[in-house]
Parts: sequence; C-alpha cells; structure tokens
Amino acid sequence: MSEVARLTGAFFEPKKAFADIAARPRWIVPLLVIMVASIGLASFFNQKGVMRIAAEQQMAKNQQLQQLPPEQREQRIEVGMKFANMISYAIPVILPMMYLVMALVLWGIVSGILSAPVRFKQTFAIVTYGQLPGLLVVIMTAIILQLKSPADFNVQNPLMFNAGAFMDPQTANKFIYSLASSIDLFSFWSLFLVATGLKAAAGKKLSSGGAMFAVLLPWAVLVLVKAGFAGLAG
Repeated sequence: MSEVARLTGAFFEPKKAFADIAARPRWIVPLLVIMVASIGLASFFNQKGVMRIAAEQQMAKNQQLQQLPPEQREQRIEVGMKFANMISYAIPVILPMMYLVMALVLWGIVSGILSAPVRFKQTFAIVTYGQLPGLLVVIMTAIILQLKSPADFNVQNPLMFNAGAFMDPQTANKFIYSLASSIDLFSFWSLFLVATGLKAAAGKKLSSGGAMFAVLLPWAVLVLVKAGFAGLAG
C-alpha cells in the first residue's frame, strides 16, 4: 500500500492497513503529519491568545497567587506562557520520544509477557499510525476555537468526547475528573488501532483479546497514576 492508502486505511480499513504496516513497517510519514498538525495547532493557540487565557484561568484558581500584587501576577503569567510556548514548540522532540516509550512498553508486554513474535520496528510503526485519530482532534479543536471566544475555550478539554467534558472542573473531585477526562472516544479509537496492528504483526501467536490486554494495561496504569497526581494536587 502507498503511504496515502495507509493513512486513509487507518481510518476506513484498519485491518488491511495495519496488516500492510506490520508486513512493511514504516513510520516517517505519519509521524511528520502528526508533528506538523500539532505545531500548527500550537501556533493557532498563540495567535488566538489561548495560552495567556489558560494561564490566567489557572492563576484564578490559586488563592495564594491571587494575593500577589498585579505586577507579580503578570510576571507569573508571562513565565507560564513562555514555558507553555517552549513545550508546544518542542513537539518535534517530545512526540517521537513519547511514541518510542509507548512502543518499548508495548513491545515488552507483547514479546516478553505474551511471547508473541513481534519486532520493535513493527511496534513503533504500529504505535505511530495508531495515533492518527489525533488529527481529527486537532482539526475539530481548531474549528471550535475559530467559532467561539478564546475566553470560553477549555484548553485542557476542548471537545465533548469524554465523560469529563460533562463535569464542572471547578467543583468536581480532581481524581474523578481526571479519570473521566481520560475515558475518551479518540483514546479508545487509538487503542483499538494499535491492538489491531499488534494482532496483525503477531498473527496466530496473539489473540485479539491478548492484543487488547497489551494496550489497555499500560493505558490503565497511566490513567490511574495521572488521576492520582491530580487528586493529590487538588
């Protein structure tokens, strides 16, 4: 399959596309597409002033910061924006590293615990293609930001595709809110695609249930750890 056919097939013919990805693992094109889209969204955020509004909203939740003089509050906001900008434009480094860690963990589970003959190169390609639903998140987020005021935009949870979107982050329990926000349609879509790819790479040596176990286990651990930190911080 061509790269275009793979990119579209990941959405419309995942079994066929990931069988081809497992047979001939390549990852440059999807990684570049995701990186460009992420950098574009970060630039759009800066253009709309979203990062400053998000920093002001976070500061408004902290009573100690609210007691600071206006000059010091402004300095804190500027520092927060600079840090956020550094993170957003470090995406070309952060994304490959994230996918590398994800692939290493999955490869360890599939080849080590489940004893399936899957190569790391296959796993990394599968992980990269499995993140393509995130492109839809980027597109829809940009559309929503274009249609509504940045002051009403929730940068942490911009779309209504998870349980946390129907909760009030100000009053909800932080642990429950973080947990609910992680129960996301696009996250499960990506998990399904990665599991499909692992099953295709391992063949009969790995069942569909085993492939889903391999992707759900680290995801569940990460979600619980994230929610735990949110609960402690809250």
